[in-house]
Amino acid sequence: MSIRNFLSGLGLGILLSTASITHSLSGELTIYAGAEADNIKYFSEIFQKTHPDIKLNWIRDSTGIIAARVLAEKDNPKADVLFAMAVTSMTNFARMGLFEPYNPSGMEKLNPLFLDAQKPANWVGLYGWASSMCFNTIEAGKAKVPKPASWADLTNPVYKGKITMPNPASSGTGYLMVAAWIQMMGEAKAWQFMDQLHENIAVYSHSGSKPCEQAAAGEHMIGLSFPFRAIKLKEQGAPIDIILAAEGTGWEMQTGAIMKGTKNLADAKKFMDWAVSESAMKAYGSRYEVTGLPVKLDRSKFFPADLDQKLIKNDFAWAANEQSRILAEWRNRYDKKSEPKK
Repeated sequence: MSIRNFLSGLGLGILLSTASITHSLSGELTIYAGAEADNIKYFSEIFQKTHPDIKLNWIRDSTGIIAARVLAEKDNPKADVLFAMAVTSMTNFARMGLFEPYNPSGMEKLNPLFLDAQKPANWVGLYGWASSMCFNTIEAGKAKVPKPASWADLTNPVYKGKITMPNPASSGTGYLMVAAWIQMMGEAKAWQFMDQLHENIAVYSHSGSKPCEQAAAGEHMIGLSFPFRAIKLKEQGAPIDIILAAEGTGWEMQTGAIMKGTKNLADAKKFMDWAVSESAMKAYGSRYEVTGLPVKLDRSKFFPADLDQKLIKNDFAWAANEQSRILAEWRNRYDKKSEPKK
């Protein structure tokens, strides 16, 4: 099945051709999003329950691909709203003056960690996700290799060719891992660790969820990904264990913002008001680990009980400021094992 047919089957108004994108009119929004396609479908359904009069046209891809698109279009923006984009990218866009500042209704209820320091806000934090390992127990049993408990364990030669992780230049999940390793270990030791990890990597994917899906399918033994994708796959019967590294785990914040120059500011503001609402937060919380507004949810029995304790104290400003330098160094060292871009 082609990507176009798959997305169409999900019922999403996702446009795949740059040439077909135009500024949205009243009652219609073009939204660039970094969330997974099935999650976008779910969030869109929740939004449409209270705003059936606003049509949402979604452009979905990994964080790095969307970020590159936004930069390419910065002099003639095609999107009305950016949604589910990593704060590291959004901080840089804000410095470039690409956003229409706006304080969504109810924003004051959010955890202060999810708020832009500028007033009115350039962007608003919505939810967050962490990194984890997906470990295929069946494949491990066949190969008679141990279950890793830490990031350091992944450098063991027994895992050579058995690990896959997201490319940090195209995936927000990949970058949060690299940024976290540098913050936890210090830069010199982190690059040394990544050099050793690289020896065991089979491929770097351009999706944060794909490594876990590959591990679940037995294509690779270990996929570095995020817990909620692992939980969903485990609930479907995948033979994987969800492992949070003993040293701690990085996490990233997903944010939303209105693009400067939108032709439909009124509806863009309505969307952002909804994006920080309790109903939206419950929707995020059913798919991701952390929400900007605490909400009560019935968690899966596979949800890691110690996740809150494993989240590192993340310096998002540092991660944003250093992103270009870190990614350039990462590409120089490891990009040869990245999968081809579609």
